[in-house]
Amino acid sequence: MTRQQFDELTAKGVVILDGATGSNLRKAGMPVGVSSEQWVIENPSVLQELQRAYVDAGSQIVYAPTFAANTISLRNFNLQDKVQELNTKLVKISKDGIGGRALVAGDLTTTGQLMEPRGVLTYTELYEAYKEQLKALIDAGVDLIVAETMLSVDETVVALDALQAVSNIPMICTLSLEADGSAMYGGNAVEAVLTLQEMGAAAVGLNCSVGPDQLESVVANMKEVATVPVIAKPNAGMPFVDDKGEAHYDMNADDFAKHTKRLVEVGAGIVGGCCGTTPEYILKLAKVLGR
Repeated sequence: MTRQQFDELTAKGVVILDGATGSNLRKAGMPVGVSSEQWVIENPSVLQELQRAYVDAGSQIVYAPTFAANTISLRNFNLQDKVQELNTKLVKISKDGIGGRALVAGDLTTTGQLMEPRGVLTYTELYEAYKEQLKALIDAGVDLIVAETMLSVDETVVALDALQAVSNIPMICTLSLEADGSAMYGGNAVEAVLTLQEMGAAAVGLNCSVGPDQLESVVANMKEVATVPVIAKPNAGMPFVDDKGEAHYDMNADDFAKHTKRLVEVGAGIVGGCCGTTPEYILKLAKVLGR
């Protein structure tokens, strides 16, 4: 997909993304503490069934399950030498599962390590990790790239830098923002839009953190300065943990759809769901948007 094709898609109307992956994989039996990337390769039908359900519900873009398939994060599971292999297999699983009925985004995220000066991770180390993963994703045939659940503007800039070294494929960027618009480790909603669209991001926004009912002002503020589409991919409300240590979310599908429609009304042009959402949430969202 070219940037022009992406711009043409978003110009036609609101684009609907998929919902959560990780929380649904856990409900389907994925244990805590394993590499989700490796687990999906061993259990591909679970992911494919989920993504087919998202497409049936109205998702136009699904995220390949390559979330943490970078060399830094994979060290936690002694899989750091399998970046190319994992990304290649995971993209194929998604593409085979949906059969061309939606676009497949290559997914990357924060490494969990802080960049200097907050931490010890250098720009070069992060750049090379993202570059390696991005090259693998592009070689595997993704339609676009998404950098999601990013914790600072700075690390998102590194991802954009790395992409520009290997391809001109569109990248959309979402940070995990609080209800006041601040990022955990640097920057805020407005700064994110201004910086990342200038760096070449095809769309900028937020995902995770909180529910859609807490994000109206954040999305509206982003829209005021945006020259690219604004993305909103919130959680199904706020989480609570049961006595077994499992997270549950307090917003049902109807309320999620209603509040996310409000985010569209104040400026979001690309919407979906994050933690706690299921295909039912995307179906209800598509319906309130008139799809």
